[in-house]
Amino acid sequence: MTPLRPARAAQALSAAVLLGSLLVGCGSATSTARSSAAGAGEVTVSTCGEDVRFPSPAQRMYVAGDGNLLAMVLAVGAQDQVAGASGTTDTAQALSRVYGSDVVDGIPVATRDQPTMENVLAQRPDVMLAGWSYGYTEERRLTPELLSGRGIAPYVLSESCRQEDGARGTMPPWEALSADIEAVGAITGHVDEAAEVDADITRRREALEAAPQAAERPTVFLFDSGTKEIFTSGAFGGPQAIIEAAGAKNATADVDDTWTTVSWERLVRSSPDFIAFVDYDGQTFEQKVEVLRTNPATKDLPAVREERFLNLPIPAWTSSPLNIDAAEALRAELEEHDLVPASGITPEHDLEP
Repeated sequence: MTPLRPARAAQALSAAVLLGSLLVGCGSATSTARSSAAGAGEVTVSTCGEDVRFPSPAQRMYVAGDGNLLAMVLAVGAQDQVAGASGTTDTAQALSRVYGSDVVDGIPVATRDQPTMENVLAQRPDVMLAGWSYGYTEERRLTPELLSGRGIAPYVLSESCRQEDGARGTMPPWEALSADIEAVGAITGHVDEAAEVDADITRRREALEAAPQAAERPTVFLFDSGTKEIFTSGAFGGPQAIIEAAGAKNATADVDDTWTTVSWERLVRSSPDFIAFVDYDGQTFEQKVEVLRTNPATKDLPAVREERFLNLPIPAWTSSPLNIDAAEALRAELEEHDLVPASGITPEHDLEP
């Protein structure tokens, strides 16, 4: 199956001038700061295991992705350093609810389609924030290597770092998100703000983990889109972290990838207690539900019959600061359906479309 939002397909993809350098270890267990020979106005960040030198604070960033990398930029308060962004068409509403419509409306839209090298160069960026299948692609000849050759420092979303076999994901998703937030803070010169964002996510995640848990965790299936196959997310994607934090288990936790396809048989075999949906242009929530209700193999699944559903926008599920909002929202819905005990936790933001 070709996923309905092609940029998401897996391989199956001012602030104070910083002195010294921050090393953020994509693929390592933690992020660590260290001094280096980088000069004033530069920072060295390890992205997918490769040290890359960035101007800091970056002045003209091109931000790609599904609203998730833009959420990181907005969360640390670096919106004025964005020269252009893509992937905003079906993400602006969710971002506006958290960061304000005035902030989101002020972001320059570089393209409403997938970014190309020509489109990126037209914005004259000094830095590009993207990921494999979040803007970077060999097919369109928009890669970190080609950008570096044109004097643009490329950052690669940690969730999208590639394994040796081409699958994406090299570190647990909460750690990947923390590494990216720290890196974005270093690149933009908003180090303190990034630390505050990370601390807030940790506080809220720890509250979820301390909440009463079900004797047997309910199974949640993440349904991104589906026709001949189902596009979903495995062990290294944001949904893994969200579902676990909410007190459930991911039906595809044994898939060593981020966003990928599985068979309809896999969905049926998992017999999920709850189904979560990714909302974006291409296949509506109503169409996805109709597919499940009319497919003979899925129409009698308890989650389908009893409408145990949650629909959240794409930047809530892809690796971003909104993952914690998604976890709180999912927890509330699981409690509503008596799948987990009451916790008293109220979602800080309502992201449902």
